[in-house]
Amino acid sequence: MKRVLLTGGSGFIATHVLDQLIQRGYSVVTTVRSAAKANKIRAAYPTIGTDRLDFAIVEDIALEDAFDDAVTSSPPFDAVIHTASPFHFNVTNVQRDLLDPAIKGTTGVLQSIVKNAPTVKRVVITSSFASIVNPFKGSWPEHTYTEEDWNPVTLQQTSENIANGYRASKTFAERAAWEFMQQESPHFSLTTLCPPLVLGPVISHLGSLDNLNTSNQVIRDLVQGKHKDKVPDNATFTWVDVRDLALCHVLALEKPEAANQRFLVSAGFFCNGELVDIMRKEHDRLRDLLPAEGSPGGGYPEDGLYKVDNSKVVKILDVSWRKLPDTVTDTVNSLQQFVL
Repeated sequence: MKRVLLTGGSGFIATHVLDQLIQRGYSVVTTVRSAAKANKIRAAYPTIGTDRLDFAIVEDIALEDAFDDAVTSSPPFDAVIHTASPFHFNVTNVQRDLLDPAIKGTTGVLQSIVKNAPTVKRVVITSSFASIVNPFKGSWPEHTYTEEDWNPVTLQQTSENIANGYRASKTFAERAAWEFMQQESPHFSLTTLCPPLVLGPVISHLGSLDNLNTSNQVIRDLVQGKHKDKVPDNATFTWVDVRDLALCHVLALEKPEAANQRFLVSAGFFCNGELVDIMRKEHDRLRDLLPAEGSPGGGYPEDGLYKVDNSKVVKILDVSWRKLPDTVTDTVNSLQQFVL
């Protein structure tokens, strides 16, 4: 039975990665920021013993040596999946709230593995399509994005707006990881996964819909009737189901050919108008809360849209994708425990 350290265990993506790891027989230690968060995750797996699921407290991933204790384990770890990184726009200081946790958290966990976890052979890091996309090109219909693309955002541009700051945090953190591999030649391989908007059901204990992951907030706002007059415009047009993304994390550990590879993990394209149409069709009780048929907004760019080549991840990880209607329906159903 392989043993894995999973960072950021209470996050939206990480909860699904943990579910995949448990289902596939791994022994997992996951980092959380508090004992309270650990207790909530533990409650979701009442029949799983501490030999299969345990926790390490890491209060601030940006601190030096933050992961030193977490990567030390008996029995020792075979692999690390690093998902812990900020994805929100509740930011008052870009450097403190976005750049430092993303970059220092990523390089910090790699340094801790080198120092304290000599048995680790595979490291998988959750990056983002934000590190691939060139936001300064707009919809760029003549371009096809691949793993060879990098966001050209500069440090100076991070102060222009929070969106630039978020994209830069993912770009700089992933670049720092690959630079670490090149400079240090450590005893483990690296795989990075670059998903776009991540939709799908919530399996963590949120407490309230206000704590929902950023990617799912457009669905939350629609079912709460916040956009009755107009379909909101898209921030991005590419997506993946969180369950498919979680499986990709585990497959990246299992498939030898995934070592030292970067993957663009996308199921395809969507617009918010399609989300509304699916919700209207599959959830009749929401009709009065949703924008009426024919409402403006939420469509694709009139001048066309860039393309995305996901053939590498499909070929190497042998993954298939859930369909958008299934993802949207499952997401809405998962939110029913709250105030729908």
